[in-house]
Amino acid sequence: METKTHKCLLTGECSSAMRAVQDAIHILEGRWKVQIIVSLFFGTKRFKEISRDLPGITDKMLSKELKDLETNKLVKRTVQDSFPPRVDYALTEHGQTLRTVISELSHWGYAHREEIMGKKMAEAV
Repeated sequence: METKTHKCLLTGECSSAMRAVQDAIHILEGRWKVQIIVSLFFGTKRFKEISRDLPGITDKMLSKELKDLETNKLVKRTVQDSFPPRVDYALTEHGQTLRTVISELSHWGYAHREEIMGKKMAEAV
């Protein structure tokens, strides 16, 4: 008798799906990356504008996380030819594809908070 688990292991579908989830988690892991992406859902921002959206993040950490997101083609850094030079950050088209995923994660977070704490919150995303 073949079970779903057995079939999954034989076809490799589980390991393929697990690898894809691990890749996604690896790219978005950490305390700040998803929060930076959410900040940029509201438009192009300068470094300090993102920093103000994320109380507690250091400039060094924000810089590191933005570089990681840029390396993964989720954020685009644009240096404006002005005096003083202006640097803007925006989500790439690829970064915008996370909108649905993060929105669903947000909805789940609200439901989970209500389940665990018995408190209903107003949804923002």
